[in-house]
Amino acid sequence: MKIDSIAMKKQYDVQIGTIESAPFYQINLNINHLQKGIYTLKIIHKNKVIKKTTFKK
Repeated sequence: MKIDSIAMKKQYDVQIGTIESAPFYQINLNINHLQKGIYTLKIIHKNKVIKKTTFKK
């Protein structure tokens, strides 16, 4: 009895993912010269507030 070898194709495990793009621009806020207190920072785009945060110095 003769056994013929069957040619099997190699199967690859394909994984697909996405990476968020890195920011192109960076804004640095130096708070060294601000007086002590509580501040509100608003980021506005086309007259709409897109991010609002408060911080304390």
